[in-house]
Amino acid sequence: MADLPKISSKNYQKNIQNLTEFQKYVIEQNGTEPAFRNLYWDHHEEGIYVDASSGEPLFSSLDKFDSGSGWPSFTKPINGIEVIKKTDHSHNMKRVEVRSKFGDSHLGHVFDDGPIEKGGLRYCINSASIKFIARKDLKKEGYEEYEKLFI
Repeated sequence: MADLPKISSKNYQKNIQNLTEFQKYVIEQNGTEPAFRNLYWDHHEEGIYVDASSGEPLFSSLDKFDSGSGWPSFTKPINGIEVIKKTDHSHNMKRVEVRSKFGDSHLGHVFDDGPIEKGGLRYCINSASIKFIARKDLKKEGYEEYEKLFI
């Protein structure tokens, strides 16, 4: 699964143009959306979550869990997908920021308080940074290689 769908500059520009001002704030200026008041914190449909700007696959619903934080939480990225981790000292805290590799979008942060039996990590992600692709739409949207995650 290390091969990513083709991410063209044309699609990237189209995606960027379709982002809301709030999404641009979160993605480009490292913003954070309110807990419990975002699109995917309580979303349970099968599918994958991709970068809202680049379209690169990031997380699977199979790795999503209810952390009680009010943001979408995942135990890991999709196998073979690399996200960028950076030390973040903003707001007088020491955290690890998570960014998409190709879009360089601010996604959220990763913490070490996730489920122990699944590696102990919690990727706390902003809904504004991601787009959900339902399992039934994977092929139509160009992500057919990820259908095998759900078999």
